[in-house]
Order: sequence, then structure tokens, then C-alpha cells
Amino acid sequence: MELSNNNRCFVCGKENEWGMKLDFRLEENRLISYVVFDEKFQGFKDIIHGGIVGTVLDEMMVNLAIRLGLNAVTGEIRIRLRKPTLAGKTYKFEGEITNERKKTIHAKARSFDNEGNLISEADGILIRV
Repeated sequence: MELSNNNRCFVCGKENEWGMKLDFRLEENRLISYVVFDEKFQGFKDIIHGGIVGTVLDEMMVNLAIRLGLNAVTGEIRIRLRKPTLAGKTYKFEGEITNERKKTIHAKARSFDNEGNLISEADGILIRV
């Protein structure tokens, strides 16, 4: 399977009018993004919907794999929401590859608030394509 980028990814695509248009920075073997969620992504008042947080955690893992030349898609993801992610506040998201195998890549992603508190985390198994 060939993966092609048409710049319309919901998380990072600059051509997606409804997307988040996040920016990423590669630091050594980690992917970093600073995110301020708009209230349009809330579930309960001022709390960002867990599915949106999970989407960004997923993107941190897969986007990193692609940037490192590892063509992969998410096969499995486990998300833990430790504390509420709040609209209008800045969060640091980071992703890293923890293990590479012949057919799979193991990765993890986390988010932190400005004080360095762990807010959310995910473990993923990416499938090479």
C-alpha cells in the first residue's frame, strides 16, 4: 500500500478547512507539538472531548513514524486520559517510537500541561505498510 499526503489530514493538513492544522517539530527521535484546543472541540463545557485528545495522541505516533521513514498506520491504540484537557490552555504533546519489529512498530505519546503534569498518554502498535 502506498501512503500519499494530500495535505488534508484532520490533525496536520493545512488544506483541511475543518482541521486542526497542527505544527510539529522533530527533536532527536521525538515529535513535539504545542496545542491550544479551541472550545469547538469540547465535550463537556470547557473540557476537550477525549476522542479529539486521542486523535492527537495517535497523530503524534504515526506522524513520527512517517517522518522517520517508517511507513505505518495505526493498528491498535490504548489511551489513558489522566486529567481533563481544557479549552484555551497550552499542552505539549510528544511522541516516540519504543520498539521496531519486522511488521509492527511500538510507539507511545503523551501530553503535559504548562507545569509538566501528565495529562494524557497512549500506547500504540503501528502496522508497517
